[in-house]
Formats: sequence, structure tokens, C-alpha cells
Amino acid sequence: MKLGVLTVPLSAMSLKEAAEYLSGLGVQTLELGAGGYPGNAHLNPDELIGSKEKIAELKNLLKSYNLEISVLSVHGNAVHPDKATAQMYHDAFEKAVTLANELEVGTVVTFSGCPGDSAQSKYPNWVTCPWPEDFLAVLDYQWNDVLIPYWSKEAEFCKKYGVKVAFEMHPGFCVYNPTSLLKIRAAVGDTIGANFDPSHLIWQGIDVPSAIRALKGAIYHFHAKDTKIYDINCNVTGVLDVNHYSDEINRSWIFRALGYGNDYSYWKDIISTLRLVGYDASVSIEHEDSLMSSKEGLEKAISFLKEVMINEMPGKMFWA
Repeated sequence: MKLGVLTVPLSAMSLKEAAEYLSGLGVQTLELGAGGYPGNAHLNPDELIGSKEKIAELKNLLKSYNLEISVLSVHGNAVHPDKATAQMYHDAFEKAVTLANELEVGTVVTFSGCPGDSAQSKYPNWVTCPWPEDFLAVLDYQWNDVLIPYWSKEAEFCKKYGVKVAFEMHPGFCVYNPTSLLKIRAAVGDTIGANFDPSHLIWQGIDVPSAIRALKGAIYHFHAKDTKIYDINCNVTGVLDVNHYSDEINRSWIFRALGYGNDYSYWKDIISTLRLVGYDASVSIEHEDSLMSSKEGLEKAISFLKEVMINEMPGKMFWA
């Protein structure tokens, strides 16, 4: 496994400055935003696509700091019911796939997206229960009329460029847990896999090692991000908490830097389970801890992750 970082928290730095800083901390791979929610501060497809010279410059810059690109991230909602919004995220996604091919990066991370409840909708509609039966009708429309047709077409587009898609399982979108990830994968094929981010599963009550086992062979990228459940609030509000993320003291849960949500033992089990299912790629830190600055959060997470990562292959089992 390789220690990585999503560079979005360092967007105020140039890519050279961020690369120098992270390399000095022992980081080995960079996850670069290529549009959509992550932005494109460190990687602008419009400037790079078709430019062999600029792509060579980028590769040489990263090589000089002993860094590799793990994935390009272009999170968005390409099936948004507002056609202009959907088109914006669709275009960003396809540009990221095109650029990934030119950079020889094999995976693009995004969200599955979430349609509305009908063709006349203005906003996405995330269904969280099966009754009244209206909600089942919404799910049928979202999956069979929108999501599966869209991603079936995009999977063919990605195959042409030799790129796989890693959906980040995220509440608010149709693919938000291992069950929904496996559902879209069964319908569309193995071009689609998971960007496994434990932080979004922890607050749903999902056991992360069990989820990793369930997705054996389907994990294409991994985010290292923690979540802290605050029982004093959760015991009253429950996990479906719509308080703003900035209202930390009243929320049922918030995102935390590694080690501030769960301890070493918890994360060692996660890393060990990744090894058990054959995952040996980047473990990419995503900093979204609102109680810490970007640098402090990243540095603490990097230090923590170094203690729990498994870097070498085990070798011969000499004791059995």
C-alpha cells in the first residue's frame, strides 16, 4: 500500500508547493481534483488535454518529488434533474476520463449522482425508506429510467479510454453503501467499483471491515477519513442529522482526522482487512476535519496512518 493525500485542502498552494510539502512528509501518491466539487486548482483538464508538453511537465514535476498520481477526482451529480447542472458535471467527468487516459491514470473517482423523483423534478431526491410506497416508485424511476441507462453509457465511454470509475459511497446519492454499489456494478459491469471512504459508512452504522469484505475485488481506491459519533446528540437526534457541518457541538457526528474518531486498533483492523481482500493500492487521506487547520489535520493524519499501514508483502509463512 502507498500513503496518499487528496490535495484539495492545499488548493491555495501551487501544485509544486503542495508536492514539495507532502513529499517531505513521506507521502507517496497524490489524488488530484480535476473538476466538479473538488475543483481543479492543481489539475485543469482544459489546459492539459491534448498537450503532450504540459503533461510531460506535470509528470516530471511529480517524479522529481517521488510522487505518483493515484486517481483523478471529479465528484459531482451528472444525473441531477436540472439539465444544466447535470451537463456541467457530465462534461467535467468526461474531461477527467480523457485526461486520466493521457496521464496514464487508471481510475477516476466520482459520485453516482441522484436524480429527482420524476422527469419534472427540480432537485435530487434521496430516498431513505421503502414506505409509503411512493418511495419505491421513486427508486424504480431513479435506477431504471436514469441511473442505470446513464452509467451504462458512461461505462462504455470509459472503456474506450481504459479508465475505471470508483464511486464514493455517499449518502445523498443513489450509491451510498455496499449494497447499492454492488447493485449498480451488477447492472453496469466491473468498469464501476468503489472509492471506499469509511467516514460515510461509520455514521450509517455500517461495520467497515465487513463492508470491505463484501466489496472484495470491487475496491478501486480508498479514502482515509474518520468520523466521530457524539452519543450525547446521536442518542436523541439519530444519525440522520441535518444540522450544518459547522454546528459541530450539536451534531450527532462530524468528520475527523484519523485517530480523532476511532483509535489505532480500529484502523489497524481496516488496513488488515484491505490486505485480506487483496487491496494494495493508495490509501489516500481526505481532510475534512472542521476542528483543525488543513496542515495540522493532514500532518496528524499522515503520522497516524504511518503507524497503521502495511507496506511490505508478508513473505513465506514459515511457521505453518
